[in-house]
Amino acid sequence: MLNYDLLSKKPSNFKNFAGLEVSEFDALNSKIKEKYDAHEEKRLARGDRKRTVGAGHPFKLSLTNRILILLLYYHMYPSSTLLGYLVDLSQTSVLKNIRNLEPLLSEVLPLPKKQQEKVKRLQTLNEVEAMFPGFKAAIDATEQEIPRPKAKLKRKTHYSGKRKKHTVKAQITVNQAGLIVHKSAHAAGSTHDYSLFKHSHPHLPDSVRTILDLGYKGIEKDFPGFNCDLPFKRQSPGRGKRGVKAKGLSPEQKEFNKRLSRDRIVVEHDFSRLKKFHVWADEFRNRLKHYDAMTDIVCGLLNFRIMGATFG
Repeated sequence: MLNYDLLSKKPSNFKNFAGLEVSEFDALNSKIKEKYDAHEEKRLARGDRKRTVGAGHPFKLSLTNRILILLLYYHMYPSSTLLGYLVDLSQTSVLKNIRNLEPLLSEVLPLPKKQQEKVKRLQTLNEVEAMFPGFKAAIDATEQEIPRPKAKLKRKTHYSGKRKKHTVKAQITVNQAGLIVHKSAHAAGSTHDYSLFKHSHPHLPDSVRTILDLGYKGIEKDFPGFNCDLPFKRQSPGRGKRGVKAKGLSPEQKEFNKRLSRDRIVVEHDFSRLKKFHVWADEFRNRLKHYDAMTDIVCGLLNFRIMGATFG
């Protein structure tokens, strides 16, 4: 049976299974334990409770192993039946444990929405530079496949012409250290990156320069006060000029694009690290109403790893 005592004896296996180092898991575990009693008291005292407090079966596993189950699920994304077999629980108990702990993890982890609140409170240039090294940020969006929707309208709105699949899309904003300071709610896969930005964009200090790709073309016109840079693109000669090549970029423009790519690569690295958690990489098998909460937790886990000793 998989449990903390067994996995922690082999640190490399622990990270491959749970997505965190043993020391990182221990730090997160201690933070959760500090909040757990108050969280349980609030959960058990909710107004819609049908049974008296204390009724029902107690949890079979310790809190440490229940947290481990959640991380195993997020990182490897097995079926709940398989995971239940590995940890000696029923399928129902596995999902119950995960859903029970998700609000507590959201409370403890440095989620993007918490970082966005910090950004809104920044006042001095020193505070801004501490949050945004080099006064730079980067924005990009990513898609994730979902099962083919049953509703005809949803099949149309969630079909991505780029991926040739039914998807949902989310956008993140990161600083140069990779810290995620904003994450949008998910949108249908047919939504353009720039449309998603217009619907849900971060609040950033005026002194922070935001790096974007060509998917956000037009932002300078619609948001004239937004401090941002987009790469140059070769201009097409237009219709009726078949066989005429587009005018090439100047050496200065090519150098500008290279510098922009070096600054923007941090958001691509973040997507790579986020999608090590297969709950955000594979086809999303859960209900879409859980999508934002689950991907927020994945972002919080990445922020937690980046922040390290400063977490909390």
